Amino acid sequence: MRSSRTAAGRRDFLRRIVKPQATGPMTMRTDSHGDKVSLLGFGMMRLPTVDGGHANTYHGGSSAPINRDEVYAQVDYALDHGVNYFDTSPAYCRGESEGITGDALARHPRERYKIATKLSNFSPTQYPIEKSKELYEKSRKLLHTDTIDYYLLHAVGMGGFEAFKKRYVENGAIEFCLRERDAGRIRNLGFSFHGDKRAWEWLMERHDKYHWDFVQIQLNYIDWRHAYETNKRNQDGIYLYGECAKRDIPVVVMEPLLGGRLARFNYSLAEKLVPLDPEASLAKWALRFAGHYPKVMTVLSGMTYREHLEENCAIYSPFKPLSEKELATLEEAALAFLADKTVPCNACNYCMPCPYGLDIPGIFTLYNDALSQEKPDWRQFLADYERQIPYLRQANHCTGCGVCMMHCPQTIDIPKEMRRIDELTESLKVKERA
Repeated sequence: MRSSRTAAGRRDFLRRIVKPQATGPMTMRTDSHGDKVSLLGFGMMRLPTVDGGHANTYHGGSSAPINRDEVYAQVDYALDHGVNYFDTSPAYCRGESEGITGDALARHPRERYKIATKLSNFSPTQYPIEKSKELYEKSRKLLHTDTIDYYLLHAVGMGGFEAFKKRYVENGAIEFCLRERDAGRIRNLGFSFHGDKRAWEWLMERHDKYHWDFVQIQLNYIDWRHAYETNKRNQDGIYLYGECAKRDIPVVVMEPLLGGRLARFNYSLAEKLVPLDPEASLAKWALRFAGHYPKVMTVLSGMTYREHLEENCAIYSPFKPLSEKELATLEEAALAFLADKTVPCNACNYCMPCPYGLDIPGIFTLYNDALSQEKPDWRQFLADYERQIPYLRQANHCTGCGVCMMHCPQTIDIPKEMRRIDELTESLKVKERA
């Protein structure tokens, strides 16, 4: 059974949490044109499914149909509580996100909401400019709009600098988007950044030419100063944000909860943060940090469940900036989090399916959950591992082929981690038999 001290700590932490209540209107920020944007943005990448899951199969989601009624209800709630920024992509939710998002929003006056979507030309078959144009026109049709408020070059840097050039430079995609902005069919043009510093520098050096209206970056209190420690490909948030701020480029925040890892119970985080506010959830601390800096235009949250939407709306209604003491404590929490030596897996499922059947995200999640405790209960970990991960999908079946590593956004050495977890489980089994 689990350590009684750990279990008691978790129960005490959960008992203390009080659901935030809005005390005023949603905090608004301004974009490059002076338009008002809600500090909370609705990320439409984890839409609810009829079986209670979410539809982003790349991120461990369900294959069940999307719960259209629930999506409509959540969009209505968001609009009624001041959220006006809705972020989608042709790649989200099995390709269904844009259509359902467009249908849900079209039930409301167009001036009430702002749409963000992306040129998600990930496949080499989509690199030719005519194919990229088709993606763009399909987005406008599915979203029932002539004007896309915020259009992004999607995942700049993913796959490296050469892939970036093929997707956006050599095919003329950037120039096409600029022409669409000049014509008024794109209101704001920007990009989302995923790690390759050479691509980042190339775009920033050309800001005087392209005049980026906004940039989307990964920003949370871990990655603010320690991005390299969680992923050797990442750049620190303080650097990315600073580069935008000095050019007066508004920032859109993604991954404020580090793929959910900053929202789940973690003793090292709770130990630092509970004394500051015993009633606050760990997610609230992360979301307050993400909205703290003045050039942040909006903070994206992929909200599957109504209670998450309600809580996040309340956190930003209105937003309360962090004190110097709170910022310092969050840095202490970040260092404690990094000391846990967890695998930097966000369970995004890009590594799946494994050609040899391993449940890679499932294995890492169980391992990380064990390490997040004050005193890891390895006996319980082994029991959970044997019960939840079928034998043929366990770490000892990893062949080291490395196929998974080509798709991992966090550049985790997955075979190495599998060997480490396999050695751990085998040693635990030996102890159990002794």
